[in-house]
Amino acid sequence: MADDTKPKKPAANQETQPENAVAAEAPKAVAEPKPAKQPKKAGETPDGSKGAKTAEEAPVAATAAPTAAELLADDSASKKIVKAKGSKNITIGVANILATFNNTQVTITDMQGNVLGWSSAGRVGFKGSRKSTAFAAQQVAQDAARQAMSHGMKEVEVKVRGPGSGRESAIRALQAIGLEISSIKDVTPVPHNGCRPRKKRRV
Repeated sequence: MADDTKPKKPAANQETQPENAVAAEAPKAVAEPKPAKQPKKAGETPDGSKGAKTAEEAPVAATAAPTAAELLADDSASKKIVKAKGSKNITIGVANILATFNNTQVTITDMQGNVLGWSSAGRVGFKGSRKSTAFAAQQVAQDAARQAMSHGMKEVEVKVRGPGSGRESAIRALQAIGLEISSIKDVTPVPHNGCRPRKKRRV
């Protein structure tokens, strides 16, 4: 009986050894698939060192998109006003704005009526129905103002005539380019039962 029991013990040891070996290898196998946490892309590190940069860059990206007003301001600022050859050094003048249904004309004169600068929608480069738009009136006013400012113009009285859509935008453009507006008058001629009126406009 003693001989039967002796060979069984090493057999039991042999069976337990593989189990122990599997048990020892099991935690290794579990530990191996877990990769070390790699630092994420810029701005996502847990330290926050790069995250601070992106936080500073984020508002820059948000403010990078310019508005329409800024674009127009850049256009007016990009064209520098150079003094004209025979500059007359006239600081105060009159800006006459004629805004009709088909066109917008701006003429800037001195106080005696001598023309210093003028422009119209056709001169600026608009054709057809685009000549009567508010944007065309804005470009016209800026072009005429540059001509007058090359003679030293700083302050203007605005006289508006006509029912067109470019009345207000022309005045705003004069102010945006740097001219000081002292007064605004509407000098549209109004009949007092004098002449026969024109036929009614068909739209």
